[in-house]
Amino acid sequence: MKDVILGELQNKVNESLLRHKSILDILTKFQESNARINRAVVKSVTNCGCVTINATKQEFPCDNDSFESLNECMKTHIDGNICEGCREVIERELGNNIFYLTAMCNLLDISVYDVFIKEYDKIDTLGKYTFR
Repeated sequence: MKDVILGELQNKVNESLLRHKSILDILTKFQESNARINRAVVKSVTNCGCVTINATKQEFPCDNDSFESLNECMKTHIDGNICEGCREVIERELGNNIFYLTAMCNLLDISVYDVFIKEYDKIDTLGKYTFR
């Protein structure tokens, strides 16, 4: 079912992409959409205040020597919860980002579904050893 949805998304993006057919247009629109996501998250802190960022140095390695518990001592630096208004804006910007990612895949003849599956398989195989 999910492969059908991603395949249909890829078809719909291909059908609706009229003005920005050049790879150069897609690359710059994709980069712009990344910036808009960043801006929406920052505005949730600076304009709305529904979340705060309390960033400090990550303690690595933490007191526990267990590799499995390493994830538990790493912090997100986010306090609070995104409000509904900020969530809508961020989701919209993420959607635009997915649109341009899919458009780039279309121009390069790459299946979005295959990209997701390969990434999933890599994470599933390497598990916690997938350092990013």
